[in-house]
Amino acid sequence: MIFPKPLVHGRLIKRYKRFLADVELDNGDVVVAHTANSGSMKSCLEEGAEVYLIHVDDPKRKTKYTWEMIQINNAWVGINTAVPNVLVYEAVKNQEIEALTGFTHVKREVKFEDSRFDVFASNEKEECFIEVKNVSLKDKQYARFPDAVTTRGKKHLETLMRVKEQGMRAVMVYVIQRSDVEIFTPAFDIDPDYAATLKKAYESGVEVYPIRAIVSPEKIELGEILPFNLTR
Repeated sequence: MIFPKPLVHGRLIKRYKRFLADVELDNGDVVVAHTANSGSMKSCLEEGAEVYLIHVDDPKRKTKYTWEMIQINNAWVGINTAVPNVLVYEAVKNQEIEALTGFTHVKREVKFEDSRFDVFASNEKEECFIEVKNVSLKDKQYARFPDAVTTRGKKHLETLMRVKEQGMRAVMVYVIQRSDVEIFTPAFDIDPDYAATLKKAYESGVEVYPIRAIVSPEKIELGEILPFNLTR
């Protein structure tokens, strides 16, 4: 995903009210940026750190900027949770994820029962529901999810198991928007119910692909699939 226009550089003053952040731009102006991330952002919040925003030309919006990334330990971390959905949709459509190739029809936001999944892909032989989650939490060499309790995330896993029971492919993709991690695990201590449900889903045949993204101020693209450990 190439950004449609140059990002705006600044430094984080503070994040507040979950979806807002004050940022000081290079010219000294202080702006309010929309924070497209409902999680705690634990391990990717540092006041004074370099950030990049994108300017939004929408007269209906109160905030004129969206916060895209922050520099932590000399590496960029993507914090916009909408980005992974776009990355995975484009990658599946363009046959860029080896395990998810061969589909002739790819759609976004497709409903199954009472859940809406991020991507649906199909061909003459199979149908596949794909749920995408953004991962920014780091603990040593581990990328972890979630960074806050997520009942919605647990519900998606439960529905994916029912997708599998009906003979379709059920896939969970974790897009890790940081480069300083080597293995994916659920955040057992933050949301043990989610961790247990993910293990159960995997054992039931739900496919799990943690993919590390390459984040830069020019573009964000999917990189390699990381190993994972679903047991403490």
